[in-house]
Parts: sequence; C-alpha cells; structure tokens
Amino acid sequence: MNNNSMKLLFLSSLMMGTILSISSNSWMGIWMGLEINLLSIIPMLTDNNNKMINESSIKYFIIQAMASTMLLMSILLIQMKFSMWWEEENIPSMMIMSSMLMKIGAAPFHFWLPEVMSSSSWMNCLLLMTWQKIAPMVVMSYCIKMSIFTFMVITLSIIVGAIGGLNQTSLRQIMAYSSISHLGWMISSMIISENVWELYFYIYVVLNTIMIMTFKMMNLFFLNQLYLNNNMKMEIKFMMILSLLSLGGMPPMLGFLPKWIVIQSLIDNNMTTMMLIMIALTTITLYYYMRISFSAIIMSYNENSWMMSMKGKKTSMIMPIMSIMSTMGLICTSSILLFY
Repeated sequence: MNNNSMKLLFLSSLMMGTILSISSNSWMGIWMGLEINLLSIIPMLTDNNNKMINESSIKYFIIQAMASTMLLMSILLIQMKFSMWWEEENIPSMMIMSSMLMKIGAAPFHFWLPEVMSSSSWMNCLLLMTWQKIAPMVVMSYCIKMSIFTFMVITLSIIVGAIGGLNQTSLRQIMAYSSISHLGWMISSMIISENVWELYFYIYVVLNTIMIMTFKMMNLFFLNQLYLNNNMKMEIKFMMILSLLSLGGMPPMLGFLPKWIVIQSLIDNNMTTMMLIMIALTTITLYYYMRISFSAIIMSYNENSWMMSMKGKKTSMIMPIMSIMSTMGLICTSSILLFY
C-alpha cells in the first residue's frame, strides 16, 4: 500500500511537471517543469529487488540531466543575445531542438532509449514512450524550422527505427525502435502543422497503450514467448498481431491514418523527396512486424482450435475491444468523413 501511494504521489508530480512546461510562457518555466518531471520519474523507474532496473534509471537520469543542462545553456545564450549573427544562423533553435531530441530519444541521440527500456517494466515503458514525450515535443514545436538539420534528424530517426529493430529478440527493444521510427514521422508532421502532429501523437498513444497492455496481460517480454507459448489462444495471438501491424502502419488499419495525413500534407507542401524517403524506410519497419506476425502464426502449429472461450471473464473482453479499435479505426473514420 505504501509503495502504491508513493507511486501515486510521484505520478501526480510527474504530470504536474509536464503541465507546467506546456503552459509556461517563459523558457525558465519550461526548464523548471522538465526538471520536476525528471525528478518525479526517477523513483518510479527504480526497484530495490532488481539491480538492472536501477542501472537503467541511472542511465536515464544522466542523459536527461545532460539534456537539461544543454537547454539551460541555450536559454542563457538567448537571454544574453550572444552576437549579431546568432539569430540568423538558427543556432539557438538548433541547440534547444537538440536538447529536446535527446530527452525524447530521437536519432542521433537515441542510444539510451532501447537500453533503458530493455530493463524496465511494461508500465514504465509506456510512460517513457508516451507521457515523457509530451513536454519536449511541445517545446520543440515552438522553434522547429525546415532545415538540413531537421531533415537529417527525421531521416536518421526512421533509419535507426527500421534497422535497429531488425535483429532484436526483446519485445521492449522492438517497441523502443518502433518509437524512434514514429518520432521521425512526428517531427516531420510538426513542420507542417500543430494539429497534424497532435493527431499523430494521440493515435500513436492509443496504439502503444493497446500493444503494451496486451504484452503486460500476457506477461510477454521476448519473441520466443510469442512463438512457443502454448497457453496463449490462437485468437488472442491473432488480435495481438493485428494490433502490431496497426502500430506499424498497415493500410487498412488505424495506424495508417496519421501516416496517410502526413504523406498528404508533405505532398501539399512540396516535400515529395522527404516523403518518398520516409515511406521507403518505414517499409523496413513494417517488414519486421510482418516477419514477427507470420512466424508467430506459422510456428503455433499445435494450436488448431479456434474455440472462443471468453464468456467467463469480464476483463478478457478488453483485448478484443482494443484490437477492434486499432483494426477498424481507419474504416470508421473514413466512413464518417464520407458523410460530411
């Protein structure tokens, strides 16, 4: 009980830190909010029984502290109005962007994210991939401009997300590399408009939550558990695979909707080259999702009964509802748009 009340306290101060950053009208207020947020998540990442988790929380703290120091230095240089050519060269916005990219784990500052996530619990992974990205991304949207630096970050994020996940066996690391790939898309949508990246982020949070809740309920951490788990019913595995493909952005599913909007917006803004590069690299991400999916279905040769024995438990209906949301979402939204 004591542990739960402690977690609740830190979770509320974590949320307060993020809200302070978002609603602040000064750079120092943003920095303070990010610091409160950081100091609140560290106790949530630690565990007295597991030394590996403690190690990952130390790694997380060091990286975030570096990013905060970099942000503070950028703020001070802006306040001092360092020199006449300072504003023309976009250096302050690049420095603030770099510190925020380090905080969210976008390439080329991504190395800590798979390491920290590989030894964290599923709920902490969900926090790292969703809530912890809100404040830095809002701050980044204030000063983002289309430049060679932004183009490099977008391309590198999608490359790292695609290639990094190819030879992984840990589901948490696969989710981390998937997150890096999605970050590339989110940053590109940020250049276009505030609404587009917010919509992308909302859908990304929904799909991520579905995936992580499924892994948590099934107690899955590695790919071989997905292949060789005879206790898992075939229909549950099928739902999980549909949600996974939706997260990858497979066209008939909800995960394709934000990508579709970003592609359309990039074409409208004459950024066709960047759009083609992004699509080409994202197909690699989809390839390893499909490889996991096919292997999981084919290797479960002994599960030939499709008996739906889900009447007994009320909680067991959550998974089908969530997977229907992620699978049928695009069809529903497309239908609504047709009527309007």
